[in-house]
Amino acid sequence: MKLGIDIGGTKTAAVAIGADGELTDQLRMPTGFGADAVVATALRTVERMSELAGVEASAFQSIGIGIPGAVDSRTGRVAHAVNLGLEGLDLGPRLSDRLGVAVRVENDVKAAALGAHHLLGVADGLRTHSMAYLNLGTGLAAGIVLDGRLLRGGHGVAGEIGHIPVDPAGELCGCGQRGCLETLASGWAIARMWPTQHALPARDVFDRAALGDAPAVAVRERFLTGVAAAVRLLVLTTDVDDVVIGGGLAALGDELVTGTRRILDEWSADSAFLASLGLARRVQVVPHGFPAAAVGAALVGEDPWQRS
Repeated sequence: MKLGIDIGGTKTAAVAIGADGELTDQLRMPTGFGADAVVATALRTVERMSELAGVEASAFQSIGIGIPGAVDSRTGRVAHAVNLGLEGLDLGPRLSDRLGVAVRVENDVKAAALGAHHLLGVADGLRTHSMAYLNLGTGLAAGIVLDGRLLRGGHGVAGEIGHIPVDPAGELCGCGQRGCLETLASGWAIARMWPTQHALPARDVFDRAALGDAPAVAVRERFLTGVAAAVRLLVLTTDVDDVVIGGGLAALGDELVTGTRRILDEWSADSAFLASLGLARRVQVVPHGFPAAAVGAALVGEDPWQRS
């Protein structure tokens, strides 16, 4: 049995995966803030999952963790996880010392890419097809799986497409560049373009746009254009079979997928080259409620040295 833990800014999710590849137990709990609190959260999660599974922690075949920030997957060190209060934490070694089991750590978006790839593989009976996981949350990033292997790159930044500038005269991005893709297609972008008291600005935009509100339609189309641009970028640079949308904004569901496909089809109508790529048919969305990052973390724990 493999254990995967997704440590997020406010909540931690965990899953156990049996020998047949099916999810056997799941758990959610609050995440602590700061290095000691994050370690304590992970230990409590392992303890609770052990109780649910009816085994000792040492009985898990592997333990993997997905976490935001810059992660050195070889050493298990996490840096720059601002929302967790982490500037530098040897998370893997600290947990391994406490649990007596090797604990592998990976960036949460890359872990989610493995989880989404696992889901598609189970559904399609494929294990080696290529896929990009497009994470639309507060920011924008991607995880890429080529021929069944996670692409990390030489310095671990493969997939950071949110910080590719697409408009030199665009908005200033938090990374210091101007006009990054993230300034068009992210939760932060929608919040900037659509100031509102609504708890879910993206949901508010799409609902109002569906009613014909002209300003909302304009914001929705600008956002969808950014998402479509991200899909096009991923296909043109990696030629993946599927681009699977996940993250918080994936909750928009069919409206997000349908709108993105519509724009891709419009572009393809004007370009025989793009039409030949079948961009729209490659777009999917992670099913609501599927714990992609936790599932992927379990797979990271199984084989942490998989690199391309």
